[in-house]
Amino acid sequence: MKIFLLVLAAFCFASVSHGQYNKYIIQFTDKNNSPYSLSNPSAYLTAKAIARRTKYNIAIDSTDLPVDPVYIQSVLSQGNITFLVQSKWLNDILIYTTDQAALTAISALPFVKKTQAVGNLTARKDAPVYNKFHEETDHINSPAFIQGIQGIQGDTLNYGTTYAQVHIHDGEFLHNKGYTGNGMTITFLDAGFYHYQTLSAFDSIRANNQILGVKDYVAYDTSVNEDDPHGMECLSTIAANIPGVMVGTAPKADFWLIRTENTASEYPIEEHNWVAGAEFADSAGADMITSSLGYNQFDDPAFNHTYTDFYKNTTMVSKGATYAAKKGMIVTNSAGNEGNNSWKYIIFPADADSVCTVGAVDTSGVIASFSSYGYPGRVKPNIVSVGSGTAVFSPGGVPVLGYGTSFSNPNINGLIACLWQAFPQYNNMTILDAVYKSSDRYNNPDNHYGYGIPNMRAAYLILKKMQNDSLFGNDWLFANPNPFTDTIHVTLIGQVDGPVQLTLSDNNGTVVATIHLTTEVEGVYDTTFTALNGLPGGTYTLTYKDSTTTRTITLTKNGIQLYDWLEAAPVPFANTLTVYLKAPETGNAFIRLIDASGKIIVSQQLNVTQNTTYTIPVTNAAALAKGVYFIQYEGPVQKKTVKVLKG
Repeated sequence: MKIFLLVLAAFCFASVSHGQYNKYIIQFTDKNNSPYSLSNPSAYLTAKAIARRTKYNIAIDSTDLPVDPVYIQSVLSQGNITFLVQSKWLNDILIYTTDQAALTAISALPFVKKTQAVGNLTARKDAPVYNKFHEETDHINSPAFIQGIQGIQGDTLNYGTTYAQVHIHDGEFLHNKGYTGNGMTITFLDAGFYHYQTLSAFDSIRANNQILGVKDYVAYDTSVNEDDPHGMECLSTIAANIPGVMVGTAPKADFWLIRTENTASEYPIEEHNWVAGAEFADSAGADMITSSLGYNQFDDPAFNHTYTDFYKNTTMVSKGATYAAKKGMIVTNSAGNEGNNSWKYIIFPADADSVCTVGAVDTSGVIASFSSYGYPGRVKPNIVSVGSGTAVFSPGGVPVLGYGTSFSNPNINGLIACLWQAFPQYNNMTILDAVYKSSDRYNNPDNHYGYGIPNMRAAYLILKKMQNDSLFGNDWLFANPNPFTDTIHVTLIGQVDGPVQLTLSDNNGTVVATIHLTTEVEGVYDTTFTALNGLPGGTYTLTYKDSTTTRTITLTKNGIQLYDWLEAAPVPFANTLTVYLKAPETGNAFIRLIDASGKIIVSQQLNVTQNTTYTIPVTNAAALAKGVYFIQYEGPVQKKTVKVLKG
């Protein structure tokens, strides 16, 4: 059966007539004579795109170079031809023509590798549609829906209807830390963004100029506001920001809105549009692509993909998605809604190894029957998110329930953006690896759930531990300096979510200082023991204790280096004052604190031994008024006075 299907598909493709279509891809052999240079990428990449490559050590190569303009002009000069768009990754251009003689001449050019029909400029409105995802939105009693699902008190964001689809991933953990997408740029590739310019869900991103721009690779105009609502609904799962009604998963991110999908028909040209949109996202410096699109069957069966195309990176759209990931972007794509259909499996580019493919569950974590299965050979889908009963914003201006992997994909894409915001030093694959490892079926994946439901708290801790290990190695409790004099600086990595006690004890086990902290796992905390100058020299123990762990560090206290046999420090003093005495004799002696009028404020008797050093804290030093004071030693024979100042 597989052999029959392959033969049939090959026969049908060979029978495609150029005369049927008016849009063609012209692929070139090389970029050998390109006027662009790898040493001058600013001619074709934005500063942000170059910065991404620099940051993640991604080499700029020939695929970054635009298509040779001389080749383009040579093609256009062959007859009545309209240039539409180029793909530098695929080294081709998309043209419109009905001039068959021109096509023949183009095919004969020595630098033309292939000429391929991919569709019609004007789509047939009555065309059968095989491959649209067929998402549905359930227009339930919206006011009751809004009233019945509110945010949980204590969270930074009041999610309203989206709480369950955020909470299933513990996404509020990231939001409560302030990671809501700031500084991240997400590009949407979709079919249109109907009324995004006026719907209230997007008031915030409009007011804050978070929409960086739009492009339309279907109609080749400068507006996507009047087109299909599918992209708008997907956008709402990330960008909506109406507290108490609907808040998306990355409401502070920036967005490019790109139309690549023609909902009136299905031809390979839409795959080419997808690649062009992804190239634009890369060149503009976007961090992420979210695509709720996919392809396997077309209006003309001669173009259909087959199961043998899986994992071979042969389809245009999978090639484009792979290039997008190689350029450092995170690409998430819907798995497809083929689970109940004869095709059953994921569709392209969800097969690409570097694409994060997202299936659909409901808010209870139960897989949606329509969610596409992964094709044998790899873990696909990679993860799942809420795509069955997803809160999406409707063209009617209220949240409704949506059903389709189109909605599970952007929902988790936004949370991944927040995670990457927290750890920008890590590249796209490292971030995705943490997401996969955080998922509830990571150790036992299957071809419906993949690795399962990601947990953003767990993913954060995975990356935070990586960060801590790179900064601190394998240890988690540090104290310095050692030996110490007046202060001990303590750095610790949280081992528990809860209270922690740090104590400093002398050689007799007496606690001389205590610090209380509240930590969370993998958090980094810095604290300081101060005013330790008055402690005698010797051995001390720093003890860390939480609900499960006790750990100690041994420290040494410096004795003071005396330049005279009677000194006091610090000078001036504030809250503490310590007398340092190297006894000049043996016998009973007195140490006194005297004010400027000669009044004795403190007097302490000592039995001293000659050449022995004594450290004597002065009591009540903090309570003294500012001014001049004197430390007086009176022994059997020797007497000495030193002046100190209270500042």
